[in-house]
Amino acid sequence: MVNFAKIYNAVMEGDDDIAQEEAQALAQQGVPAMDIINHGLISAMGEIGVLFKAGELFVPEVMMSAQTIAGVIEMLKPQMATEMDSRGTIIIGTVKGDLHDIGKNLVALLLSSNGYTVHDLGSDVDAAEFVRAALEHDADIVALSALLTTTLDNMEQTIAAFSAQGLREQVKIIVGGAPVTAEFAAEINADGYSEDALGAVDLVNKLMEG
Repeated sequence: MVNFAKIYNAVMEGDDDIAQEEAQALAQQGVPAMDIINHGLISAMGEIGVLFKAGELFVPEVMMSAQTIAGVIEMLKPQMATEMDSRGTIIIGTVKGDLHDIGKNLVALLLSSNGYTVHDLGSDVDAAEFVRAALEHDADIVALSALLTTTLDNMEQTIAAFSAQGLREQVKIIVGGAPVTAEFAAEINADGYSEDALGAVDLVNKLMEG
C-alpha cells in the first residue's frame, strides 16, 4: 500500500523541497501522477480548507501550501501528459476592476491538478478578453471570480458579452468569490456557482459530465 503521509505533511507545512522530493520518489516507484495529486495534494488542501474556515490557518499559510502544490504539479506535468488526456479546457480570471486573485489562483491550481487544461488570464480582465480567450482556446468552461461587490456587475456584463457573440450555448460560465451567492449567479444566468475552491472543482466535473 502506497504511503502518502510524507507528501501530505509537506503540503500541510508548505515545505516545497520535501514535497517535490517525495513526489519524485513516488513517481519513480510507479505511482500514477493523479494518485499522487489526489491522495497527497488534494487531500491535504481539503484539510487546509477546513482549518482555514475554522480560523486555525490564515491566508499566508494557505498560500504557502498552495505554492507547494503548484511546484509539485509543475514537476509532475510531463508524467501527467503521458498518463492522461486533458479533461477539458478552462478559462479563468478575476473580472474587470478587481485585482484580487488568491481564491482564483487556488481554483486554477486545483483544476490543473485534476487534469484540466487551465488558461489563467489573471486579474482585472475585461469581458472582451474573456471572450477572446474562450474562442482562441476552444474553452469548455469560463470561470469568473470577484471579491469586490462593486465589480459584480462586471460578471453580468461578461456573461452578456458571451451572449452577444452567440457563445452561451457552447461555453459554460461559472462564478465565485466572497460576495457571490447562488441567487446572484442565477440572476445573471451563470451556469453554476461555488463558495470555495474544492466545490468549484466538483462543479466543473459535473458540468463536463453533462
